[in-house]
Amino acid sequence: MNSLQTNNAPNSSVVVPHFIFGAINLFVLAILILLANANLFEAYFNTKLIAITHMAVLGWATMIVFGALYQLIPVVFETSLYSEKLAKFTFWISAVSIIFLTYSFWIGAFSTLLIYAALLMFFSLLLFVVNVLLSYKKSAIKNTSSKFIIAAILWLAVTELIGTIIALNFKFGFLTVIHLHYLKIHATVGLIGWFLMLIIGVGSTLLPMFLISHNLKYKKLDISFILLNMGLIGLISNWFLVQNVLFTVVCWVLIVVGVLLFISFIYESYKKRIRKKLDVGMQYSMLAIASIFLPIIISLVVLVGFNLKFEILSRVIVLYGFSIIFGFITTLILGQTYKTLPFIIWLEKYKSLVGKVKTPLPRELYSKQIATIQFYLYLFFLVTIPIGFLMNNNGIIKIGSYSLLAVSILYNINVLKIIFHKVKNNENE
Repeated sequence: MNSLQTNNAPNSSVVVPHFIFGAINLFVLAILILLANANLFEAYFNTKLIAITHMAVLGWATMIVFGALYQLIPVVFETSLYSEKLAKFTFWISAVSIIFLTYSFWIGAFSTLLIYAALLMFFSLLLFVVNVLLSYKKSAIKNTSSKFIIAAILWLAVTELIGTIIALNFKFGFLTVIHLHYLKIHATVGLIGWFLMLIIGVGSTLLPMFLISHNLKYKKLDISFILLNMGLIGLISNWFLVQNVLFTVVCWVLIVVGVLLFISFIYESYKKRIRKKLDVGMQYSMLAIASIFLPIIISLVVLVGFNLKFEILSRVIVLYGFSIIFGFITTLILGQTYKTLPFIIWLEKYKSLVGKVKTPLPRELYSKQIATIQFYLYLFFLVTIPIGFLMNNNGIIKIGSYSLLAVSILYNINVLKIIFHKVKNNENE
């Protein structure tokens, strides 16, 4: 954990607002899912489901990732962030954009408000991309983790560009193919190019560090990087130009092998770990890594279709989105919050006191009991939603949704407990 400490670390005022806003958005996300209950059974292209998806990937996941990345850039790149002022400005523009964008989707204002919300979102993400790229330019470190992160940043720019073009098309109608085709590309680039690449880049640094494992075979990650990018570039090119099913499957195989190499790297790290007992943060993280097999299987069904009826295929697509956004990404973020945020705050509060007085451990900044209850409630949510979805049972979906609401409340309590931790007098004695 000490590896997260660096003299180049940004001020906590750059990082902390992202965790607060992300935590609040997890609560908002749970409320939106409850309000949209019946709409979850409709085709994946409905206003409520798109609003929920963007709140999940931008308002919740991306905001936490932005905050964590600002803290990790000095660790991975071994240089300071290019501009902390730009990062703070980007946060406020992104926060407004996310609320604006989600509201536009929720009310279905595709040809009116959406275009302005999308342009504002594009501008904010572009600022983030520029800040990270300029930080990387200063760095002398060009290792595997940094390559994954830079690739993820570039794919984020592509994702947002495609998303903005789709939004403009709702107003001006210049695309010749239906927008659902481009929506598929937009989602694929976002989930694989942005989230998966970033998770591998950051995870390949953090997870071995938290597990305390050494002598790992990083060559696997180098091959994984090549396969993932080849597969994704091939997939996007095919969908834009050729639309050949066989070539789609070939690209899918390349991506899957790339993912399996990453899983193999993490498994090797797990087997060689010195720290045998997993805390609640690492339990979340290992669950997330294991759960990635589900979206891999479902994605093959989505890509090939297998002549499924439209209604069934639509439901499979929603299940695919759920498995990757909640089963993989959200599970990992929930876990890594308990590994990174306490240390960031601990560093701010106790850095000057180390060696002088007795200080608490970072994990003592949050309630372990609340984190444990949250973990099992989240497991319950992960199980009930797919069951309710497959059984077409609105009651089960609602029970699972309330479970997520409880998770979001407990998560917010612990996040706020960490952030507003006060150095007590008896700790200074």
